[in-house]
Amino acid sequence: MEQKLYYWLHRLYMLGLKIAAKVLPISKPTLFIGKDALKQLCHSVSIMGIDKVLIVTDQGIVKLGFAKKLAFEFERVGVHSAIYSDVLPDPTYDQVEAGLAIYREQQCQGVVAIGGGSPIDCAKVIAACATNNKPVRRLVGLLKVWKSPAPTFVIPTTSGTGSEVTVAAVVSDPKTHQKTPVMDPKLVPIAAALDPSLMLALPAPITAQTGMDALTHAIEAYISCNATAETDRYALAAITLIDENLEKAVKFGQNATARQNMALASYYAGLAFTKASLGYVHAIAHTLGAKYGTPHGLANAVVLPHVLEFSKCAAEANMAKLSTALNLTNQYTPDREKAQALIEYVKTLQKTLDLPSHFDHIRHEHVNELARQSLHEARWNYPVPRYMEQEQCEKLILAIAASTK
Repeated sequence: MEQKLYYWLHRLYMLGLKIAAKVLPISKPTLFIGKDALKQLCHSVSIMGIDKVLIVTDQGIVKLGFAKKLAFEFERVGVHSAIYSDVLPDPTYDQVEAGLAIYREQQCQGVVAIGGGSPIDCAKVIAACATNNKPVRRLVGLLKVWKSPAPTFVIPTTSGTGSEVTVAAVVSDPKTHQKTPVMDPKLVPIAAALDPSLMLALPAPITAQTGMDALTHAIEAYISCNATAETDRYALAAITLIDENLEKAVKFGQNATARQNMALASYYAGLAFTKASLGYVHAIAHTLGAKYGTPHGLANAVVLPHVLEFSKCAAEANMAKLSTALNLTNQYTPDREKAQALIEYVKTLQKTLDLPSHFDHIRHEHVNELARQSLHEARWNYPVPRYMEQEQCEKLILAIAASTK
């Protein structure tokens, strides 16, 4: 009886989130796309009366020369910049505070992120802290960013996170190592530049992992109980672009068209899950990332087929529609077989992209804790099609640990 009550309370809460997503104004960033996108974004910042920006990035982007290139383009249009380049994967509160200190010391008026999801998330929280005068810990959660953040602009150099369009930013507590989301419509950046020339140097393994991240965003959004006709359109567009371009981007990294299409796919997937939300794949992937430092896109790639198998009985119709959209089956194939075809498609894509199907680093004595933390994240965040219990989650994680390549 208690479990049934909890289940219906969960469903009512998720219905409330769906209504809120429809009612709350969620803006879309102005999008610049193509080989001149970075220059266009810099010009856009310059005509907003912003004299100095904080560029938030990581050492990898600095070594590639992209941070210097961005600073040069800003100087060319009369905008000065300071650079904070110490962002690490899964940025912590400490990194946000370090970037914020530079922002204030240099009297910046806006924040520009260049890099993958980590610099973008870090930049979004720096911008929120700059105007709200609160420590990061007090911004964690839903709708706690009361004042509009400092003007925020983003330049993704990977195609997966969708952070350039989302209402969330994930930062980690340095003490507990738990990933904590800051979620508010005000976090959506003003503008984003999707410049394929900045993605040509992305290594094949990272291209594969981030592409699977975008695919996971789109699939989880499509089978979400909070999906709408609008989010379905974005999800389908993302999945189609990924199907047509991910393998090309991985195997032929200098293919600018494939890179640009993957960047657009990530953007569309971000639009889809911003309103429809995510599911157990992300809950488990976040937990693996917090516990073992497992790269997020890689974790999503490995977990996705297992969660789809679990969700199949409840999400069969929507999974069948995705299978049809990908031309995996014909019109006479039963939905059950179409749904299974989608799972097999994901597994085949894993192999094609040379991604693993399991993780050797998961320790069995951690499985109970991993399942508990995953379910804790999912229960009040994700409108999943099928509810998962502790024992079921443990079984799924054990399967990820025990599968063979």
